[in-house]
Amino acid sequence: MQTVLISIHLMVVIALVIVVLLQRSEGGGLGIGGGSGGFMTGRGQANLLTRATAGLAAVFFITSLLLTVLANHRGGSGSLLDQFRPPVAPATQTAPAQPAAPAGNSGGTLFDQLQQQQPAAPTAPAAPAPAKP
Repeated sequence: MQTVLISIHLMVVIALVIVVLLQRSEGGGLGIGGGSGGFMTGRGQANLLTRATAGLAAVFFITSLLLTVLANHRGGSGSLLDQFRPPVAPATQTAPAQPAAPAGNSGGTLFDQLQQQQPAAPTAPAAPAPAKP
């Protein structure tokens, strides 16, 4: 269902861009269809393109809302980027847990508090002493 709706949505977007670009330029716009002569001229063309733009904009709005409802109904992840992030391995705690600071004591500056929350860097094992001959 969602794939069909996305396909319809993309076709509406392309048609909407084309219809907007075909409209007559009224002062420096991108209007491509402003030339004289052709299939339709004057009021008939403006009326048709205006109605087509309004209709396509309404369909675009409706398909956008439906896609949003479907995405929320499926219970997808909060962000598309979450799907591409590598899984984070749980951190192993090497140092014993530090007791929480009392509520009344701020524990110094924010920088000091952040340093206290970071786990201690693992120490490298001591190199064995060379054997005496």
